[in-house]
Amino acid sequence: MKILAFAGTSNRNSINKTFVTSTSKYYKEADDIIELLDLNHFEMPIYSYDKEVELGIPQLAHDFAAKMDAADFLLISLAEHNGSYTTAYKNIVDWVSRIPNRKLFNGKPVFLLATAPGPMGGATVLNTAVNRITWDGADILDSFSLPEFHKNFEEGKGIIDPTLRSQLEAKVRKTKRALAEKLAVQG
Repeated sequence: MKILAFAGTSNRNSINKTFVTSTSKYYKEADDIIELLDLNHFEMPIYSYDKEVELGIPQLAHDFAAKMDAADFLLISLAEHNGSYTTAYKNIVDWVSRIPNRKLFNGKPVFLLATAPGPMGGATVLNTAVNRITWDGADILDSFSLPEFHKNFEEGKGIIDPTLRSQLEAKVRKTKRALAEKLAVQG
């Protein structure tokens, strides 16, 4: 299985990058490939219709779409800026959504994550994403919000709060079962 994991942010030291990297390790089996993307490698002009007409769809949008299309599973941790997606994530989504004859996520199974320093743990952006990206062709298997990242997460150990760790691990098991069933059906 090929897993594509990324944080929905351009922050090089993002806690969401740390979180999605840590969570991706739960999915690593013998033959699995996990590719961790950095949105900084897909920086494009801010989307506008005028720019699309003038410049066309940037090659980086096609490259990002190809990465998603090649994956069997997407693991995404969304950073929250002012209660919504970061500009970096939204801009990539906007450009990729303009590629003709495709749904943004093309039916890919997705496990959505979010974390933040505060007690809401990025729950607002996660709720927005859960309600939105199914319209963009995502098959959301589950979602998880980690509150108070600096209190509940430790580098090298992952989630240190036993209840939160148990909740994440239950969702990982659920998504693994769902993925196994999907892959079996696809043959």
